[in-house]
Amino acid sequence: MNYNDFEIKETVRDRELLLSRAFPALMRKVYVWMTLALVITGITAYGVATSPGLLMAIMTNKALLLGIVVAEFALVIGLSAAIHKLSLATATLMFVVYSVLNGLMLSSIFVVFTMSSIAQVFFITAGTFAVMAVVGYTTKKDLTSMGKMLFMALIGLVIATVVNMFLGSTGFDLIISYVGVVVFVGLTAYDSQKIKQMLIDAEDTGETAQKLALIGSLTLYLDFINLFLYLLRIFGKRE
Repeated sequence: MNYNDFEIKETVRDRELLLSRAFPALMRKVYVWMTLALVITGITAYGVATSPGLLMAIMTNKALLLGIVVAEFALVIGLSAAIHKLSLATATLMFVVYSVLNGLMLSSIFVVFTMSSIAQVFFITAGTFAVMAVVGYTTKKDLTSMGKMLFMALIGLVIATVVNMFLGSTGFDLIISYVGVVVFVGLTAYDSQKIKQMLIDAEDTGETAQKLALIGSLTLYLDFINLFLYLLRIFGKRE
């Protein structure tokens, strides 16, 4: 073995050691950021729901409602597409703003469903999410093919939801909700595995890796929120 080969192996070993130390911290950041985003969304939603004037302004003003929806899509797409160009501070701020906007949109659930059923469904969601996240993190099976199928199912789910907006079928809506639960239960496991691999393969453990962790937290946040909403449509008790 010549000196160059030894130097390369030492560099690889040092990088692997650095990642092995940083990886648990990066994974904790994923779940901490996700949890904080859920807290922000929940506080915002409850705050709006307990302010009749603000709630009425959001729910009855179509232009404002459309603006919030467009802003949410723009933030998610912009954050995902430009994550490598954005600073960590800017990306984090965008995530926080998205969490607030999502809270504005979700404020209506406190009007439609009872508080007790919302709490019950939230804990059901948390338990289901935790189990599937552990499954995705620990399984040795490659879930890539399952992820592709779930993504296609998600597209079908979106199309079916749009169609049912015109049909207004409660039976079809219930079917969509059950399919939605299956899709996002599966996506939770798939995304957990993908995020784990993404952080392991990160080129460094600095800001770049932290931005990847932030994107991972956004992905899991969306999985959690969608799973919660579909479960709420099935088990939630209306006012």
